[in-house]
Amino acid sequence: MTAPLRAVLSEAQLATLAGVGEERTAAAGDVLYAVGDLRYPFIAILQGEAAIVDGAGNEIIRHGPSGFLGELNLLTGQTVYLTAVAIQPMRYIAVDRDALRLLLFDDAPLSDLLLSTFIARRESLQTVEGIGVEIVGPRSSEPTRRMIDLARRNRVPFTWRDPEHTEDATAAGLIEGLRPEELPLVRLPGGTELRGPSMGEVSRKLGIGLELAPREEVDLVVIGGGPAGLGAAVYGASEGLDTLVVEGTALGGQAGASRRIENYLGFPAGISGSELTTRAVTQARKFGARTATPYRAVSLETGDERHTVYLEEDRQVAARAVVLATGAEYNRLPVDDLARYEGVSVFYAAGPPEALRCAAKRVGVVGGGNSAGQAAVWLARGGALVTLLHRRADLRETMSDYLVHELERYGVAVRDRCEVDALHGTDGELEAVTLKNGERVPFSFLFLFLGATPCTEWLGDVVARDGKGFILTGADAGADGILETSVPGVYAAGDVRSGSVKRCATAVGEGAMVVRFVHERFSAVPA
Repeated sequence: MTAPLRAVLSEAQLATLAGVGEERTAAAGDVLYAVGDLRYPFIAILQGEAAIVDGAGNEIIRHGPSGFLGELNLLTGQTVYLTAVAIQPMRYIAVDRDALRLLLFDDAPLSDLLLSTFIARRESLQTVEGIGVEIVGPRSSEPTRRMIDLARRNRVPFTWRDPEHTEDATAAGLIEGLRPEELPLVRLPGGTELRGPSMGEVSRKLGIGLELAPREEVDLVVIGGGPAGLGAAVYGASEGLDTLVVEGTALGGQAGASRRIENYLGFPAGISGSELTTRAVTQARKFGARTATPYRAVSLETGDERHTVYLEEDRQVAARAVVLATGAEYNRLPVDDLARYEGVSVFYAAGPPEALRCAAKRVGVVGGGNSAGQAAVWLARGGALVTLLHRRADLRETMSDYLVHELERYGVAVRDRCEVDALHGTDGELEAVTLKNGERVPFSFLFLFLGATPCTEWLGDVVARDGKGFILTGADAGADGILETSVPGVYAAGDVRSGSVKRCATAVGEGAMVVRFVHERFSAVPA
């Protein structure tokens, strides 16, 4: 295990925690928390030692005096994926997770230590088989692939057991007799089994997102949980608005899946998308914003005093103001049989599970933007043999100079004027691609970063959009405020907005700025 996983607290930090927590004791063999628990306190060890074990009893790591237990689920509210057992008599400080969240905003050094350690622990868990959710289903099953994507996007530790994969001979027996609509079989931490569940059902069983009432009424509803949406949530909630964030997949959006954001103000060493998202969500919740995921928005009905957003699962949210921050979806390669490979050997983000699988394998990264460069560097650092394919003559036309140098530093081969024309493989396992010039290149995995299309089809003609589907705002929409759409009280922020800069920091800024316009509207229109 690496050093960050065993970070320790200073005497001053232990004293701070003691001021908001409760001192407790445990005998050797006592279970402090177990796989499947819905919640547990933050534990800082004063004396003794605790072991962290998986559901089968295999030891993962030990923590001693001045060490602390827990990972990201302490802050996100997700279910517990591991068990903690005292292996020596212990004396420790227990801090309720709600009190911990508040403390993190008053103590920056403690916040930095805990957040970075929690994130490192979660990334480590994602590389270990047998921890977290077990998903059993064939790669030919679209619902199975969607469930895998849900786990990946939400950074949930999971194991995929594929009966169509010859290396897992027992997987077929687990789903024998199940009908196609009962796939996948999902085994949750703690032993609960679900057959053919919806993504929302699994998410809420894991504690990822709250369950909405059939009808919610709020001051501000934010549709989309990327940087713009989270920016609006933080500022809206901090300024006293009853704020609800609705996200259709995973909080963080595309930025949340980024390995490293190097040019974000205030982080000279860079910050991972996961850490930025975690900090933003924690901050929004501190101020009282609620987050509901995954609920997909299906339509918008405008009104004089309130607008209503209709969601899947027969839910609706009536709000005095609506912020549209739905961002954009990844563009796909226009090649036959792409769906057969997606989620198996073709991906749209490069995380720890993918980096582990790609070590010492030939990997293609398609795209010429910063996201493609970041993924290529991350995979190469993990030991993959990476080739970056892009269609322009000079990569510097679309990629930041520092990333071009990083590609050179980590031995990423760059091929100009290249486009993929066909995929070759068996049962979703990629073997090679054919380029448009006829050349066949061997790859075991392919990562696609081809830009994105705005997630606005669900809006129909309710708000004005440009020719590419991006939402018009300000003068272009006939509105007074620069972020207001053609409908008063409905705003757009971030990548979904026509003319936006498509940068993480700008999206956050727009999300923050839109709250000012919301307040101006509320002061002019009585509740």
